[in-house]
Amino acid sequence: MADAIDAQDGSFTVGIVGAGLIGVMLAAGLVRRGISVKVYEQARGFREIGAGMAFTATSVRCMELLDPAIVYALRSSGAVPISIGDHQGEARDYLRWVDGYNQVPGKDTTDERKLYEIDAGIRGFEGCRRDQFLETLVKVLPEGVIECQKRLQQVYEKELGDKITLEFADGISVEVDCVIGTDGIRSRVRQHLFGKDSPHSFPHYSHKFAYRGLISMENAISALGESKAHTLNMHVGPNAHLIHYPVANQTMVNVAAFVSDPNDWTDQTSLVRPATRIDAMNDFANWNTCLRAVVGFLPEKIDRWAMFDTWDYPAPYFSRGKICLAGDAAHAAVPHHGAGACIGVEDALCLTILLGEVSVSMRGQSAMDCGRAVVAAFNTYDAVRRVRAQWFVDSSRRVCDLYQQPEWADPERWGKAETCFEEIKDRSYKIWHFDYNSMLQEAIEGYRQRMSE
Repeated sequence: MADAIDAQDGSFTVGIVGAGLIGVMLAAGLVRRGISVKVYEQARGFREIGAGMAFTATSVRCMELLDPAIVYALRSSGAVPISIGDHQGEARDYLRWVDGYNQVPGKDTTDERKLYEIDAGIRGFEGCRRDQFLETLVKVLPEGVIECQKRLQQVYEKELGDKITLEFADGISVEVDCVIGTDGIRSRVRQHLFGKDSPHSFPHYSHKFAYRGLISMENAISALGESKAHTLNMHVGPNAHLIHYPVANQTMVNVAAFVSDPNDWTDQTSLVRPATRIDAMNDFANWNTCLRAVVGFLPEKIDRWAMFDTWDYPAPYFSRGKICLAGDAAHAAVPHHGAGACIGVEDALCLTILLGEVSVSMRGQSAMDCGRAVVAAFNTYDAVRRVRAQWFVDSSRRVCDLYQQPEWADPERWGKAETCFEEIKDRSYKIWHFDYNSMLQEAIEGYRQRMSE
């Protein structure tokens, strides 16, 4: 016998599968609007790694609309603007590219050829440690909203007016009115929608892997110089690139070094393989002194992280009936735009506003009417979000190819290589300057139109 969640507002209940950043933010937005929600997480606790991440100013504003407490959690967990301090004290953020491969003749080892920069505006990015942010973020939710050790086994759908049953590995089942899968790149909800044997149900190797780690600000300054250590910089070169930016209130620097890999990733059950600092140093052995110094400060034992995404087999749809996908479960991308979580925040805001419409319009209505409203909301979400999200997956692959052009190693071909930056700027602006107000207007109008038909 399945346990049913009691709706606090008398209308409907939402089950979220996956308590990562996007699932918890979505839950916070729904709770703030009085919607009954439970989040089911398969882990014993919150297992986000201590790597750094960054959010665009637009995504932070979306968090504010979800729940201002999310932004407070972000900033109280050590988030800092990641590029302040390089333009005569201007409080602006810049995304910069430098030549990480070629040594500048006659210059100090920390000098690198500057290639391009884009002004991202005031607090254009805010960097944090992923684990610290999640640890603070979960405190936004009331006690009991998140249940851990709930590994999803099966989803049972019935008629439109019936509840959906979620069956977990511990033998417990629950009933909810709708399901949102935010369970990441290996989503069980996605497998339910497309079938366990479908290539659309799983991510695929992009033939890139990354060494990731945190280094102290002191070490970063010795390798990069004062200015670069305190700002975001992308070091480009043939078949690899490295990005770094400050986190933890400017006491640490997050480093991610990406390498092209012609081989297949043989272990499909794990995205991580053990590696050492020596492995990373060998992969960047021919790069300039500055870049090699950064890699040399990584921890002695690190991991090699495979970059999987949904580029090969994008989701044919993000929703079916009263079940939908959000975040990486819907559109896992390689991290070369550094904005995958930002796109997930947009998903969460869109879903929150749509389910808020359902909650208001369906109070006191029949289960069948509520089911139709949820389907209308999820279909609207699919129509509003899928094209942009799939574009982001494609664009993330494209910019990596531009960062890792073989031409960076040949001074006679630098002119050709540098033409890529106008394209990179256009792609970056499409992410940074997203008109979320228009998205919300389109979503509300689309939902209301579907309900009137």
